[in-house]
Amino acid sequence: MVRLDRLVNVLGGYGVRLSCCPVPRSAELRSVAVHDPADGRPASGDVFLAVGAASVTEAVAWGAAARASVVLVRTDDRQAAVVGEAQGVAVLVVDPAVSWSELAGVVYGLVLEGRETESGRGPTDLFALADSLAAAVGGAVTIEDRRSRVLAYSSLQQHADPARSATILGRRTPEPLRQLFDAQGVVAHLASSDEPLFVPPDPAHGLSGRMVVAVRAGREALGSVWATCPEPLTGVRRTALADGARTVALHLLRSRASADLERQVESDLVSQLLEGTVDAATVVSRLGLPPGPLRVIAVRAHVADERHAALLLAFERATTGFGWSRPGRSALAGTSLYTVLPGEQASPAREWVAALRSALPAQVTVWAGIGGTARAVDLPAARREADECLALHESRTPDDPPPAYDESWDDILLQRLRAAAKAGRTPARGPVAELRRHDVEHGTRYTATLRAWLAAQGDPAEAGVRLGVHQNTVRNRLRKMAGVAGLDLDDARKRLALIIALAAEDDPVVRNGQEPDPEV
Repeated sequence: MVRLDRLVNVLGGYGVRLSCCPVPRSAELRSVAVHDPADGRPASGDVFLAVGAASVTEAVAWGAAARASVVLVRTDDRQAAVVGEAQGVAVLVVDPAVSWSELAGVVYGLVLEGRETESGRGPTDLFALADSLAAAVGGAVTIEDRRSRVLAYSSLQQHADPARSATILGRRTPEPLRQLFDAQGVVAHLASSDEPLFVPPDPAHGLSGRMVVAVRAGREALGSVWATCPEPLTGVRRTALADGARTVALHLLRSRASADLERQVESDLVSQLLEGTVDAATVVSRLGLPPGPLRVIAVRAHVADERHAALLLAFERATTGFGWSRPGRSALAGTSLYTVLPGEQASPAREWVAALRSALPAQVTVWAGIGGTARAVDLPAARREADECLALHESRTPDDPPPAYDESWDDILLQRLRAAAKAGRTPARGPVAELRRHDVEHGTRYTATLRAWLAAQGDPAEAGVRLGVHQNTVRNRLRKMAGVAGLDLDDARKRLALIIALAAEDDPVVRNGQEPDPEV
């Protein structure tokens, strides 16, 4: 349920404007209907989506026939307010740039489940339904999914027993009970029949009597409804349980469809930000993210040789939860999961990655990279930074902290140099190449000596300490190296070029994010 005033305010962020409002802004909206020309049955709902209406007059007529309080229509004309006022229906005009599918996800989420934004996962009313069913059947009710996980339960505790308490505390039916139900044919009955079934008491398992009925949509099993009772339900109570199962099915289907729509909407909006859009600030607002600095997190998840299954699971985990309790907004692109997260520091992003890793099965390996702090318009650049940090993390171990660009820009630069060298985009000949060749052919350590001397900023004593040799040995090697490779160490530009050449051609073993000391 949502009030009309809240609906108008939220949809206003999507380019939807209120044309007229002859109904109170405090009116409660509890249902949604969509025009379907292929369905001959009359539609009914408090909010009516006039998809395909040729005019406001036609749209409002459809809405009035559906007993709607609000009509959403794409076609605008000067008669909108007049027609709406005449029919007593509020008219909301939809911006042509907003798709009906995107708008439907927002409206269904707001009206049917009271969600704040299209990117959240608001509370469902399954618990309220469980309470209503419990009152109708006279026993405690538990609603489970098809994997016997608890979705909701009633506050009424009449005829409650230890088995119910264990099921609720464990959030699923305990394994001994599952085996008992399987042996008694309960599982087989739920798979094949829509009729309620009585499960007799079993004190050894802490079980009093139960009535159970399958929750099904067509042929697809969605779950089950359990009601505690000392003897089989009959008459009105049995009918109430069977009807309740059908209502639960509608709730589960609606929740699943709404969640899928919202994930699609969220993913599309995040993709717009990462690819670049002139209206980035508006998109950030539509995602429910606060204004201010943002970071992009790039994630890859693997299970053995299977990449896509783990990635999809990571996306599901990243987009599960209430909108106000999920700090980030996510999208899939290629083989990576991207999340836009508010905040200036890198630590919250690392905490987000750690939380995602802990929510995934233990066998899933997670790598991640964190882009630098960015404004909304700079998110495409932040995405590239996150990709480079992700590649850097993949060159390490998954247990290492995910690199952040502003902390690891030097490693990223060296990584780019090495990539360029491997692609043949750096000179193939030069002093460093000559020294390496000489080391291979004569067993010398000229390359390591040059690296140590440059790192010591030309101090032979410090270079000797790094190499584990006397400083005179360093001086002697430098004289010989000058004859081998024509080194000119007095030229600052050439010294810089030597440093770059060494960094580009080296492929150091990375230990805890640090390059090891040069070999001696």
